[in-house]
Amino acid sequence: MRTVNVDLGRATYPIDIGPGLLGDGGTLGRRVPGADLLVLSNETIAPLYLARVKAGLRDRRVGECILPDGERYKTLATASRVFDALVEQRFNRDATLIALGGGVVGDVGGFAAACYQRGIRFVQIPTTLLAQVDSSVGGKTGVNHPGGKNLIGAFHQPVAVVADTDCLGTLADRELRAGLAEVVKYGCSADAALFEWLERAVPRLIAREPAMLVEAIARSCEIKAAIVARDEREDGVRAILNFGHTFGHAIEAATGYERYLHGEAVAIGMAIAADLSARIGLVAGSVPQRLRALLSAAGLALEAPRFGAARARALIGMDKKVRGGTVRLVLLAGLGAAELRSDVGDDELTRTLEEHFG
Repeated sequence: MRTVNVDLGRATYPIDIGPGLLGDGGTLGRRVPGADLLVLSNETIAPLYLARVKAGLRDRRVGECILPDGERYKTLATASRVFDALVEQRFNRDATLIALGGGVVGDVGGFAAACYQRGIRFVQIPTTLLAQVDSSVGGKTGVNHPGGKNLIGAFHQPVAVVADTDCLGTLADRELRAGLAEVVKYGCSADAALFEWLERAVPRLIAREPAMLVEAIARSCEIKAAIVARDEREDGVRAILNFGHTFGHAIEAATGYERYLHGEAVAIGMAIAADLSARIGLVAGSVPQRLRALLSAAGLALEAPRFGAARARALIGMDKKVRGGTVRLVLLAGLGAAELRSDVGDDELTRTLEEHFG
């Protein structure tokens, strides 16, 4: 097991990464506080892992709330179901919510924990690669709105993250590849050495070699932990971790959160953002070419849906990084060096949107 700590000054929480952690009652018992626990999961993950988690939490009062599976259920209505479960089982402010699942379960669970009785503790047990490397860490929680991705939410840090890499053994190939997109994001935006390692390591990651997966997850978490420690609420440097997400979120919203997995949309978004970076002269043309080659090697499609440049621009205008009506985009100044830019010319942005979205 490897442990990465997220140090926020006022509080530090651990990210445990390794195989067999759900079967290790000592690890779960140590990381999950409280006597009253609600395990939130979904219809896909609960049959696989819920019993194992509950066995590791003996001598506690453990309730459960099982949600339908899918991004389209990341809504206020679903969060309300979690509130109902907490109330029906008479949980108080000293309860702990455990989010057992992928990014949707973690985001909805964290949001519910942030709101219930004005905040209860929660623990992330991510079961997908994307959740293990990204969404379970950093305290961003929330739900989607038809007008945009993650428009309703709160910052609410977990008290612990337990990432059992054995869970990746039951992960569909498509989900694994989508998770790799977020690992590529870290290399592209913050760590050129990781990007270069990925160019060599992708075949072994797709083959699910355990040691390689642990390394990819741990390095991603180290990068995110360091950035979150500097900028917990995304007032500055943390925005670089949204590389590819402005365009990716637009793709998800325009297609009803049903056609693409989050990582698939982010992969397309990164390719578009890299192209725009080259278009305005921030990077050489070889940078988007290398990024596209790496994403393709990971089995990710890079063709954007053709829903129109006007629709894309409208959705980008609802991005959470917009300030004073100005669109701010995370672009590349080089491999491993993303930055937030508010000076992209309208002509360059329009040409990029027309090229990719039609």
